[in-house]
Amino acid sequence: MTLGTPLRRDEIERYSRQLLLPDFADRFDRVRSARVLVVGVGGLGTPLVSYLAGAGVGALTLCDADEVSLSNLQRQLLFVTSDVGRSKVDVAAARLQALNPGVRIETAGALTAQNVAERVSGHDLVVDASDNFETRYLVSDACAAANRTWVWGAAGAFEGMACVFDASCTLRDVFPQPSGDDCDTIGVLGPLLGVVASTMAVEVLKVLTGMGEPLLGRLWTYDALSGRSRLVKLR
Repeated sequence: MTLGTPLRRDEIERYSRQLLLPDFADRFDRVRSARVLVVGVGGLGTPLVSYLAGAGVGALTLCDADEVSLSNLQRQLLFVTSDVGRSKVDVAAARLQALNPGVRIETAGALTAQNVAERVSGHDLVVDASDNFETRYLVSDACAAANRTWVWGAAGAFEGMACVFDASCTLRDVFPQPSGDDCDTIGVLGPLLGVVASTMAVEVLKVLTGMGEPLLGRLWTYDALSGRSRLVKLR
């Protein structure tokens, strides 16, 4: 989409509620011309990409090698029972295209050391919604090397967190060693993932539009059981 292309009448109606926001309409071109790479289409990725497609992000590349399993359906509400056994990115792409035909959806398999640099370099912003530290470190290192900003989030049990990183402060600075167990071993409260994913989606739109104060250099944490959240300043 060419920057500055006027919105059609149906697009004005589709995006009307966010275009009412102060200053958002003037910056919406940045959203609908953006290319965003989303790594992980699971508990965090599925609600996240739904919000980004709904908001009109120009192009989304969905990166995940997994298939839908029955245990996913408790929290990954983009999928339904009949999707079990199918590719997550294929199912998600079809659902997102039905949600918003104006968004370009591309799919990709597993992120590896061999392809991560190429995938990162082809996008304006990267979102790490993966569920393991091996992939998270791959994303962090590649984004830092390419001088790309990236939005990151994680959740397990009853706690979640999110942050925005750039080359000045990376995931390795915050977590020099892998930390914590994954959802397969400690479990996770389904709605908690929606809270964290929504926060990540907000951060994506803030970074793309230049509005507000992104969580750059600040770690947001949330405890679902107490309802408490806090911001930790990172060095």
